[in-house]
Amino acid sequence: MFVYAAMAAYVVALVAFAIDLSGVRDRGPGGRRRAVAIGMSTTWLAFALHLVGVVLRGLAAGRVPWANMYEFSILSTLVAVAVFLGLQRVRDLRILGTFVVGPVLLLLGVAVAVLYVRADGLQPALQSYWLIIHVSIATVAVGIFGVSAAISALQLAQERAELRRAATVATAAAVPAGAAVPAGAVLSGGAAGGTAAATTTVADTAPAQPARPSVWGRVLESLPGSVDLERLAFRLNAVGFMMWTFTVIAGAIWAEHAWGRPWGWDPKEVWSFVIWVVYAAYLHARATRGWEGRRAAYLSLFGFACILANYFVVNLVFNGLHSYSGLG
Repeated sequence: MFVYAAMAAYVVALVAFAIDLSGVRDRGPGGRRRAVAIGMSTTWLAFALHLVGVVLRGLAAGRVPWANMYEFSILSTLVAVAVFLGLQRVRDLRILGTFVVGPVLLLLGVAVAVLYVRADGLQPALQSYWLIIHVSIATVAVGIFGVSAAISALQLAQERAELRRAATVATAAAVPAGAAVPAGAVLSGGAAGGTAAATTTVADTAPAQPARPSVWGRVLESLPGSVDLERLAFRLNAVGFMMWTFTVIAGAIWAEHAWGRPWGWDPKEVWSFVIWVVYAAYLHARATRGWEGRRAAYLSLFGFACILANYFVVNLVFNGLHSYSGLG
């Protein structure tokens, strides 16, 4: 019940964040942002309801609430929201609300509609303290990686917008005001009448008012620069990578206790290692090869795509030793 209540509050928050984005075109610097304030307040309410729902799930099952895909989904989304709210203490990133709350609401919808199972006990192999250690760290890592992926996607959009703005400024600077240019460069071929000698001036053809940017353009202008977004994504990925490294090691130790071998090339084990390799390559390339900007963002997004493949495809399609649990 509390998870459904949290989803309702997230819907209100998403609408408020969307209204704030729709008004960014007409809002001047320092303008009042009543909608985003409502969005943040409602997000805090949704987070509290979400947390209560996770705790009650654990009490109903009599164990930690992350032993199957449904529980992993509601917990990892809770972590993602917690990361978003925690980032607000560092800088004002409320403009990211739509891009965090939206995916969280989508995954919660999938969880309650498709992945839900009744609270029950554990399989014998899962009755271990390693369930608390291994899966809890993996859940936190996935939540952090999810927020970082959203930031990387916005970084790519911001970088493209910055390149377009720089090209516009460079073009305007290259042609001085009042300089003569061919009329065909301003008029259509028919209007120019095919007269190559006809000329006009930049001042004659310049619009009286500068074109107003689109809503999406104003949204990007309200976001931090692509460099700042990339740095924030890198820091989150670095923290997530350390947690994922611990997850892989703890999983091997648990496998030794449960199955008598630390590694058996089970599909879940293989994909967990693939994810580790992708994020290790991301951190290495950025730190030693200068892979900043667009290439780093693409690697970040590819890493999260591997996480989604590991979570949905491996859990639901492949058969393996982890199939009975649906662990994320």
